[in-house]
Amino acid sequence: MLYWEDGELIFENFALQTRMSADPLVCSILHFCGAWRTFREIASHLSTYDESSVLTTLGQLCKNNVLERSDAERDPRSVGMESWANWNPAAGFFHFSTKDSDYSPDPAIAFAELKRRAKHDPMPLPLKSYSRASRTRLPSARSSGEFAEVLKGRRTWRKFGAEPVRLEALAETLALTFGIQGWVDVPGLGRAAMKSSPSGGALHPIEVYVLARRVKGLKRGIYHYNAERHELEWMRKEIPRRTLERSLGSQWWFARGAFFVLMTAVFGRTQWKYDFPRAYRAILLEAGHLCQTFCLTATWLGLAPFCTMAQTDTKWEEWLGIDGVRESIIYVAGAGTRPTDVRDANILTIGKGTASRSARK
Repeated sequence: MLYWEDGELIFENFALQTRMSADPLVCSILHFCGAWRTFREIASHLSTYDESSVLTTLGQLCKNNVLERSDAERDPRSVGMESWANWNPAAGFFHFSTKDSDYSPDPAIAFAELKRRAKHDPMPLPLKSYSRASRTRLPSARSSGEFAEVLKGRRTWRKFGAEPVRLEALAETLALTFGIQGWVDVPGLGRAAMKSSPSGGALHPIEVYVLARRVKGLKRGIYHYNAERHELEWMRKEIPRRTLERSLGSQWWFARGAFFVLMTAVFGRTQWKYDFPRAYRAILLEAGHLCQTFCLTATWLGLAPFCTMAQTDTKWEEWLGIDGVRESIIYVAGAGTRPTDVRDANILTIGKGTASRSARK
């Protein structure tokens, strides 16, 4: 992908997350190398330049993954990107260039900076109104009853009790959120899974892994949730808390949760039917559907749920043993038991959020 930034022409290989600035002359080289070329052919094409400078330029382009050498082993991520062919460059550039953001190591400093900004650039209001439109008063919504109480009770918790979560509560949360509730036959295609949240084409690209830290009766570590068999499949040992904090954008309060659900996307499931980049939006929306269902279910069970997108993608993918191309982490949620002082824990503390610093600046 090519674009201008701060007066420089940037060449970015978003699959391998490398970028370099270079003279527009490089565009001519890349155009010429649309087919395999020998060094001699390239040097002849750039006959106005001496061969040593051409060789140096080609070396830099290969080093920054702008060009490929036929005698070099291909990066597995480049091979995997072939499955993204119909979604590139629109969806691929967004997905891969936004991985592994550089998060502030001190959330308090980031919040102080945000408060300074609010003095001259106030926080926008979360509503919109048409002042000149005619209005119709709506009947009051029912605010009592179990369903309404669960909806109103959902919060992003940042404090948790010391007690472990019961295995039964984890099991119910997984089953009602991510479990397969049934199957339907699609003539000519096969069986499609039915879950409690919608999925484009009933393809369900989201997979779920569980990091258990304090779940009664469950060994600490990372598991894969088998949505059909309703089983946890052991994968690896637990992540140390300090490491976990860094992998959650320095949000140390979430690292104290009892368990985490790690939502990944197996892109090939959606790509099989929808060969246009807009379908990438559907995967993000589906992760949102599932996360809200998870939070509501955990709330109903009396747990303290939370969710965050401030994760170090590549590190999590390494822990999960996935390639980050065909399958990549999308969202992290989790829960713990509720603390003794529920009133204090329910206070919305925006200042305890995290901030991302652009890795490009």
